[in-house]
Amino acid sequence: MSTHFSQLPDPVMQPEFYADVPMKRLVAWIVDTVLIVIICLLILPFTAFTGLFFFPLMVLVVGFAYRVVTITNRSATWGMRLMAIELRDSSGERFGLGLATAHTFGTSVSFGMPLLQVVSVVMMLTTARAQGLSDHLLGTVAVNRAAAS
Repeated sequence: MSTHFSQLPDPVMQPEFYADVPMKRLVAWIVDTVLIVIICLLILPFTAFTGLFFFPLMVLVVGFAYRVVTITNRSATWGMRLMAIELRDSSGERFGLGLATAHTFGTSVSFGMPLLQVVSVVMMLTTARAQGLSDHLLGTVAVNRAAAS
């Protein structure tokens, strides 16, 4: 086992930390996407509805801010909180602003390039810690909150 993850729960000895995390991340992403679209729809009247012309860009910017702020505050977006998962760094600590920004950027790049997103999903479904591409590059994981408490 790599010492890079020495502070994280061992997926063989403590599988409850990683149980069902890929499915929970998918549901959390759907919840977060719905919330981001609702926030954008609420912002729309304040743009005198000109936001309709750049709505996808608005969703991208609002989504990026939403994810960075929520992950920085509690190491999880609202969707992740609903699904009882949270992100941890390689030493088992919650994310700060820098790591939340880097993780959100990596996730955004993956979603912008379908091949990278497929690689990320395959990694989540096949790696011992259910890490996506951004997680693997940053040395981060998503874990079940109840197990981490």
